[in-house]
Amino acid sequence: MDNKAEQSFQPDYAVSPGETLKETLETIGMSQADLAERTGRPKKTINEIIMGKAAITSETALQLERVLGIPASFWNNLERNYQERLARIREEHSLKKQADWLKEFPLAAMAKMGWLKKEDNPITMLQALLNFFGVAGVNEWKGVWEKPQAAYRDSKAFQSNPAAVAAWLRMGEIEGQKMECRTFEPRSFRAALQQLRSLTQKNPEVFEPAMKELCAGSGVALVFIPELPGTRLYGATRWLKPSKALIQLSLRGKSDDHLWFTFFHEAGHILLHGKKEVFIEAQGNGRQETERISKEKEADLFAQEMLISKEAYKNFLTGNDYGPDRILGFAEQIGIAPGIIVGRLQHDNIISFSQGNKLKKRFRFSEK
Repeated sequence: MDNKAEQSFQPDYAVSPGETLKETLETIGMSQADLAERTGRPKKTINEIIMGKAAITSETALQLERVLGIPASFWNNLERNYQERLARIREEHSLKKQADWLKEFPLAAMAKMGWLKKEDNPITMLQALLNFFGVAGVNEWKGVWEKPQAAYRDSKAFQSNPAAVAAWLRMGEIEGQKMECRTFEPRSFRAALQQLRSLTQKNPEVFEPAMKELCAGSGVALVFIPELPGTRLYGATRWLKPSKALIQLSLRGKSDDHLWFTFFHEAGHILLHGKKEVFIEAQGNGRQETERISKEKEADLFAQEMLISKEAYKNFLTGNDYGPDRILGFAEQIGIAPGIIVGRLQHDNIISFSQGNKLKKRFRFSEK
């Protein structure tokens, strides 16, 4: 057995402080009755402590210090460690019955991305997963991530694999909480969006840090989190606290038109909608209530207008020429990446999805 294995070993039993007290009494030749008399504790209490049926209180620990010359901190630590070990044993027995829950998560992908460590022991793996989500147990996880009022429950993607979507959202939450941001201010964020629009023509090494800096300066944490198998998500928006919003992007689609439209769509949710809702953008959104659909359309229109104004787009369409040269000229005229124009034309069925794709930029997460 190597040192690592030895360090990770946890016995499935707990030794009570009473065992140590019993050995101490035997070593010095003191009976339980003598100890009871000297400490002023009932004989029954001393016997129950030795039998592991009663705890060593802080008061008793001080009395043992006086009589036995062993610091009260020693007895308090023994008792605390014993109670903690008992609690862990009870938890492990409970988690053992819930180990099948692990099958709902793409654990191999999460481990590969470094989100958590893959463990061979199901109980240890379950504990690591609960730590990742910051919840005490499986029931608590369900209470947090399966709330009926959560907006992302209306997504077809979430219903198909809620565990994977929850893990992706949680990773964005973790990264977003680490980011220092100013207090959110709508006017400042709108001004930042105007600057961000010009970055669509830049490469990732330029626009990514600039996006994060400008957003943080307006009270919005921006994070890029790779997709997990089964999530099929483009982005998400929610509020980490009333003064701090979070935009989470996945690079799904891997092209600049998807990336930038999703970003401005999420920005629209932040500026137009409430702070208690969670919005996720998934391929093939499922059934949604009328109000929800209306908010998605509002965010769509916000993104469209931010990227290509209605008037400029209308003028461009009158030309009836959607070749590469004209798209490039229009992109230069309005100051955005040509791939965004191609994506808009494809979305509106002006050109086919096979046309103009060479004008799009492709992105992927760098290998760590």
